[in-house]
Amino acid sequence: MPSPDDIQRLVQGRHGDPFALLGPHRDDAGGMLVRAFLPGAKAVDVLAAASAQRLGTLKRVHADGLWAGPVALAAGPQSPYRLQITWADGAVQVTDDPYRFGPLLGELDAWLLAEGTHLRPFEVLGAIPRSLQGVAGTGFAVWAPNAQRVSVVGDFNQWDGRRHPMRLRRECGVWELFVPGIGAGSRYKFELLGPDGALLPQKADPMARAAELRPATASVVAELPPKVPASTARQAANALDAPISIYEVHAASWKRKADNTWLTWDDLAAELVPHAAGLGFTHVELLPISEHPFDGSWGYQPVGLHAPTARHSAPDAQGHRFGDGAAFQRFVDAAHAAGLGVILDWVPAHFPSDAHGLARFDGTCLYEYADPREGYHPDWNTLIFNLGRTEVRNMLIGNALYWLERFGVDGLRVDAVASMLYRDYSRKHGEWIPNVHGGRENLEAIAFLRRLNEVVGGERPQAITLAEESTAFPAVSRPTYAGGLGFHYKWNMGWMHDTLHYMAREPVHRSHHQGELSFGLVYAFNENFVLPLSHDEVVHGKGSLLGKMPGDAWQQFANLRAYYGFMWGHPGKKLLFMGGEFAQGREWNHEASLDWHLVEPGAHPGHAGVMTLVRDLNTLLREQPALHRADFAPEGFEWISHDDGAHSMLAFVRHGGDGVPPLLVVCNFTPVVRHGWRIGVPRAGTWTERLNTDSAHYGGSNVGLPLGAASSEAIPAHGRAQSISVTLPPLATVFYRWTA
Repeated sequence: MPSPDDIQRLVQGRHGDPFALLGPHRDDAGGMLVRAFLPGAKAVDVLAAASAQRLGTLKRVHADGLWAGPVALAAGPQSPYRLQITWADGAVQVTDDPYRFGPLLGELDAWLLAEGTHLRPFEVLGAIPRSLQGVAGTGFAVWAPNAQRVSVVGDFNQWDGRRHPMRLRRECGVWELFVPGIGAGSRYKFELLGPDGALLPQKADPMARAAELRPATASVVAELPPKVPASTARQAANALDAPISIYEVHAASWKRKADNTWLTWDDLAAELVPHAAGLGFTHVELLPISEHPFDGSWGYQPVGLHAPTARHSAPDAQGHRFGDGAAFQRFVDAAHAAGLGVILDWVPAHFPSDAHGLARFDGTCLYEYADPREGYHPDWNTLIFNLGRTEVRNMLIGNALYWLERFGVDGLRVDAVASMLYRDYSRKHGEWIPNVHGGRENLEAIAFLRRLNEVVGGERPQAITLAEESTAFPAVSRPTYAGGLGFHYKWNMGWMHDTLHYMAREPVHRSHHQGELSFGLVYAFNENFVLPLSHDEVVHGKGSLLGKMPGDAWQQFANLRAYYGFMWGHPGKKLLFMGGEFAQGREWNHEASLDWHLVEPGAHPGHAGVMTLVRDLNTLLREQPALHRADFAPEGFEWISHDDGAHSMLAFVRHGGDGVPPLLVVCNFTPVVRHGWRIGVPRAGTWTERLNTDSAHYGGSNVGLPLGAASSEAIPAHGRAQSISVTLPPLATVFYRWTA
């Protein structure tokens, strides 16, 4: 018999090595006995797994539920057997004993986890439905190296941490247990004793692939999604020379049902996908969809990094919602079938301090830095991942591959990169710790981001990564072998801030601020830029894009149309947040649907006009290689006029290389029609109007050629030998395409 102390720790749920007591063991005489901890059992028999023959009857050896007795196991500890349990209420249950099964983790997996070099920890950690020795069940595994004891609790054991304590794999700090009879849909958590023996709040599984809808916090057993095959077509659509126009979406508020509940992934596949594709966008970017407890974080404070949020899962018969990876996969498939890529916002910078999450997961600062000067984010009241720890870096990089490989998403937009790169980000003097060289750069985060991008490039070359980075940190979108961080694209926050400031000015004052429009071209080719008009510009009192525009209603719409034309003509990929495509008038509210009534018959025609313009701009972007093929090369851009602040005029040419007709883009940011305006052109020929944001189709005044052609003349202008004379519409951008 075990010692009284061992038994006492077991029945109290404090024994860190349950396999030393439970399951099959040799007795002193060389025979076999079985021990089982079954609180509430009335009788326990041991049956042969194949024949159901009774092999022995166990006796209660401790009043709290420890049963033991000799059993005729012919093959010793390897003999398969089952427990026949008669419970106090008379119910009889026949089940396999979890403690007769051997380790789950293979030796190689265990050592790769220990080294922090396992590229796909999600394949071996978490809750994985599987069969072991012909028995169906779920293997549970969780990294908690400093815990004294870890148990899996759930619907299947009355959430009692004494019933299913786990085995510790000391070589990697992982606790594991195979629980027979448990399958997809079962709710569970982990119950841990910290290193001081204190009982911790029950923890959700960091590797869970599904979870309950908030405010419930349990993880849910789900199958591991199959790997999505690589696609050369998606790789081409994500390339640097491809036309890329991104529709950024908060799925929970893009559109809601009549009762203000969320659309499901299938609803979004049926409605969002054709909307975005019909407007000519090439990609949909979703604000974070990983499970998160607080709606107001918009997903940027995730708890379940591997679990698509339950918000968009269809409710079951009882009205419960659990995360549904299969439904999200159908959404991705529908997007790809419509020619749309899918980009996910991804958050490796920080996580919330909710008790059921990663914070002090095993009673220590396991995922976060221990020192708050490194591990606490004052702006968001969140904790910062300890990127100096190999296991943490490994988990995050594996999570990136999980979304890219298992759902086939096209890319990850990495949130808050600036906060990762600098140790003094948003901190006062004395509130941060310098790096080993005394500098402010976060060397661990820099190494992590480089490693992330190298792994993604090597394992999923069709995928892209995009950095939300707001500083002048060098070479964010340059290869790591050249000293860069390795991102494919970087958001151009400077362009966004400068140009929006310009557009918010009354036209009479714009002449003094011409540089706010042109300055972006000074550094436009230092990075592979995305031009973002994102969600951050239409919240927290900033108003809508339309609301930022000066003037009466006509001028506001005209200003916005001209601005969109300038943006689509400017070098760089495009990103527009939902609602911007039809000029929503009010600020974005994450708790309500967009104002779709604005594009219904009888509404102000300006909204439908803007939506038509966005569609035509996206069509032009796709059809004209000059607008996308050389987005990141200086030879793809040529200024015609950038210093005419007196008239608030800009003119430039986009080139796409040999054999590609150039496009001339002319912007008039005053409400004045310019008749007979002469513009220098880089080559002789006919310049045909391809798009005019002042067209009546978009709600404009229809000033211009319109959609006519102007032949060049040998009259010098803007330093060119050839020029054209055109009538420029007020508050408008016009595109002209060259033909011989």
